[in-house]
Amino acid sequence: MKKSKLEKLGLELYEETLNNGLKVYIVPKENVNSIYATFSTKFGSVYSEFVPTGSKKMVKVPLGVAHFLEHKMFEQKDDIDPFTFYSERGCDANANTSNYKTTYLFSGSNSFSENINYLLDYVQEPYFTDENVEKEKGIIEQEIKMYDDDPFFKMYDGLIYNSFLKHPIKYPIAGTVDDVYSITKDDLYTCYNTFYHPSNMFLVITGNVDPEETINIVKLNQENKKFNKFNPIKIKEYDEPNKVEKKEDNINMDIEISKLGLAYKIDCTKLDKPIPLLKTYISILFDLKLGITSDINEKLKQDNLITHDIDYTLINTDKHILILIMVETQETDKVLNLIEEELKDLTITKEELERKKKVRKSGCIVNSDSIYSINNKIVNNIMNYDEVILDDYKRIDDINIKDMNKIIKGINLDNKTTYIINKS
Repeated sequence: MKKSKLEKLGLELYEETLNNGLKVYIVPKENVNSIYATFSTKFGSVYSEFVPTGSKKMVKVPLGVAHFLEHKMFEQKDDIDPFTFYSERGCDANANTSNYKTTYLFSGSNSFSENINYLLDYVQEPYFTDENVEKEKGIIEQEIKMYDDDPFFKMYDGLIYNSFLKHPIKYPIAGTVDDVYSITKDDLYTCYNTFYHPSNMFLVITGNVDPEETINIVKLNQENKKFNKFNPIKIKEYDEPNKVEKKEDNINMDIEISKLGLAYKIDCTKLDKPIPLLKTYISILFDLKLGITSDINEKLKQDNLITHDIDYTLINTDKHILILIMVETQETDKVLNLIEEELKDLTITKEELERKKKVRKSGCIVNSDSIYSINNKIVNNIMNYDEVILDDYKRIDDINIKDMNKIIKGINLDNKTTYIINKS
C-alpha cells in the first residue's frame, strides 16, 4: 500500500489498486470518533450513449438511467435495505448521482468492518426485477415533480437546457417522467454491467480507521467475488456548438418574489489549459466579480434590489464551462443590466488574486479538520485528475496573474442565455 503525505495538512494518504482494478484511498484521522466511506462509480447522467460490455455496437439508453440505477441499488434480494441496515447500527447511509458519477456512502462510529463489507456487497450485488423496476417509476416521478415545483431548481435546469444543443448535460439528472417510464430492467443491467466494474470505481475511507486493517477487510471482500475482464468504455462524443440553444426564457410561477438566472457558455478549446484548472481560475474570477464580498453584491443588497447574495456555480463538459448566475429580485431587468455591466470589464489586480489565494489556503486548513471535506476533496480529485493532489498549497501558489489575464482575454461572454421566473 502506497503511503503519501497531504502536505501542510498533517494528514497521510494510503492508496492501493486491488487485483480487480478497484482503487482504494484511506486517510486516517485519530482525533475523531466517526468514519466516512464513499463508494463511487464513474457513471453519471451524461453517459446515455456508449458501447456496452460484451458488445461492439453503441446503444442509447433512456435519460435518467444513472439516477434510476442509484435508487434500485437500495433494493436487495433479502428485503433488508441499506437504510435499515445502517440505522440499526447507529449509522447514516445515502447516495447521490451527478452528471459524471454515482456515489454510495455511509458514516458512523460503530461496526466498521460489518458496515464496509455491507457497502461493498450491496453495491456489487444488483437485484433488478420487472416488478421492482415498475414500482420505482412512480416514486421517481414524484421526485421529478417535486423539483419541478421548486423555482430555483426549475431555473437551474432551464438555464442548462437552454445553453446546450447536443450534449446530454442539457437534460435533468433524473430525466423526464417519460424517460423514467421507458426504463427497463435490461437497461439497468446494461448500464450496471458496463459501468459498475471495480476498474471503473473507487472507494474512499476517511476517519478513525487503521489503514492496514481496513485494506485487508476490503481485499478479503473483493477476493471472494468474480468479475469479468474490464475493457475501456467507449462513450459517444458530442460536437457541441459554441452558441446557446435559446437566448431567453420567461415563465410564470406561484412565487412571492421573481427569480433571475443568467448563464454564460465559455468555449474552453482556445484557453490552452485543462478544464479543471480553468474552472479554478474562472471560479476565482467570478468570486471577485460577483461573490459575497464583491462591490456589486454589496450594492445590490444595500439598494434592496436582491433578497440574498448573488449565487453562482460552474458546470462543465469536455469543451465548455457554463457559468450559472441566479438571484432573487423584484427588479429583474434592472439587476440583469447591472450584472452585465459589471461583467463588461473582467480585469482584476494581482493583489485581488493573491487575496483570494490566501482565502483558498485557509479553506484547505479548515477542510482538513472534517472527514467529510477530506473525503470530498479526494473524490473530486479522482474525478478531475484521476489522482489525489497531495499539495493543494502548491496548486494554489501556481495560480498567477499572468495566466489569469490570458484566460480573461480569451473569455467570450457573448454566448449567454437568461431565464426569468415572474410572479404569476
